[in-house]
Amino acid sequence: MIAVPPGVRVWLAARPVDMRKGFDGLAAVVQQQLRLDPFAGHLFVFRGRRGDLVKILVWDGQGFCLFAKRLERGRFVWPSPAAEQVRLSPAELAMLIEGIDWRALRRTDEPRPTVAS
Repeated sequence: MIAVPPGVRVWLAARPVDMRKGFDGLAAVVQQQLRLDPFAGHLFVFRGRRGDLVKILVWDGQGFCLFAKRLERGRFVWPSPAAEQVRLSPAELAMLIEGIDWRALRRTDEPRPTVAS
């Protein structure tokens, strides 16, 4: 489990990436394809074509950290590549890493009350 500090955004690259890329190659994808700043301290999540491997790149102020997870069975749930990037909540990231379909879940809270009881 990766703890996402407050104020840190999670960006998911919707299009598949060559998973042979390391720190510099993924940072270049963030700059050139996603048009975001890889040094901003946000988490950038990538998946290859097969879908069983995910990499997360983050700048910690001193250097890049690269986390990877490979599923032995199944594939990570990914959005349509129509968009270049998708912003996830920390909870959605946690579900994605666990192999849960984070897109199908809905909040169970009821509409906001208008009168205090």
